[in-house]
Amino acid sequence: MKSNQLVYRNSSTQSGSKLWVASLLAVLLLTLASESSSAKDLSNRLGIGYKNQSSVELPSIAVQYWPGPDLGFSGSVGIDTQTSNSKFGAMLKLYRVIFPEDNLNFYVGAGAGLLSTESSGQNQSGFELMGFAGVEFFLPGLDNVGFSFEAGTAITSISSGTRFRTFGDSPIRAGATFYF
Repeated sequence: MKSNQLVYRNSSTQSGSKLWVASLLAVLLLTLASESSSAKDLSNRLGIGYKNQSSVELPSIAVQYWPGPDLGFSGSVGIDTQTSNSKFGAMLKLYRVIFPEDNLNFYVGAGAGLLSTESSGQNQSGFELMGFAGVEFFLPGLDNVGFSFEAGTAITSISSGTRFRTFGDSPIRAGATFYF
């Protein structure tokens, strides 16, 4: 029995190592590819894309708007109607660009949202508040597509209790937005 557990643990460790290496390679490739990209003035631009940053694993469709070069807003909604394991999340965020670099816009922000999950027939609902820093960059030739990574802290309060957490996006979970 113990040998099976060791094999399982080793395969789990190997999978985690492979994911970490793949994430590192993706970051390096994106960094190298974005050397000639430039910061974008997103004033009066509307974008549609996806994000996955709530405490519930739930990819969301996001709409983002920048009324000026330094201030942006977004709203996202995610839903999963799986029987006995449904999820819903809605999040509003505020962004403030603090460093428009050659390759990216570095920003800070805050978000607030509603969460609802069902597990084994029990519903749990509540809210989430977050503060974060992030980057959005544009690759050459894809001037209307922004890729974003965020990291920060959040507090989630649902029926079963309150949770404080840190979060960070890997390249696989990064958000992407197409701007009109």
